[in-house]
Amino acid sequence: MTPFLTPAFLTRIRRDWEQVQPDIDPGPMLTVVLIDRLHTALGRQTERTYGAAGINAAGWDLLLTLYRSAPPQGLTPTQLSGLAAITGPSVSNRIDRLIQKGLIERQVAERDRRSVSIRLTTEGRALVERLLPEHLQRTSQIVAALDPEETRLFGQLAARLLAHLEAEERAPGDVQPAD
Repeated sequence: MTPFLTPAFLTRIRRDWEQVQPDIDPGPMLTVVLIDRLHTALGRQTERTYGAAGINAAGWDLLLTLYRSAPPQGLTPTQLSGLAAITGPSVSNRIDRLIQKGLIERQVAERDRRSVSIRLTTEGRALVERLLPEHLQRTSQIVAALDPEETRLFGQLAARLLAHLEAEERAPGDVQPAD
């Protein structure tokens, strides 16, 4: 069976729920399915920029974070984690992989040998500078379906929903899922 395009897919799901349990409102489920499909499609689109360089989304995020936010001496892993979109064990894992690729390096602090900084190598900086124009163009193309007001509104709504979900994740007494 050929996968449905999203509007037809959502219509089919709604119809199926109306047949099986007409007393429930599938609207929230359908919204989450839509957001999940959007996330997947966005990932496919943005990966076209950095995938050919052997970098995944998490690695690209760290490279961009170091490029835009790190002073010349670099950032500590904790600082990097605080400024990047990825968190926790993913950062350590990604650092190791990017070091293996020669795109970033660990620098031991002169004053405190227990402290390290992470910074872009010359090769890492060159890769970001080579791919950044394409990344900016691709992200502009992604939101081109929306006019500037819709883009602003979409950003506000997405930020509100994300803040709600992040607040729920930090609720006291909740058990956090294992990474």
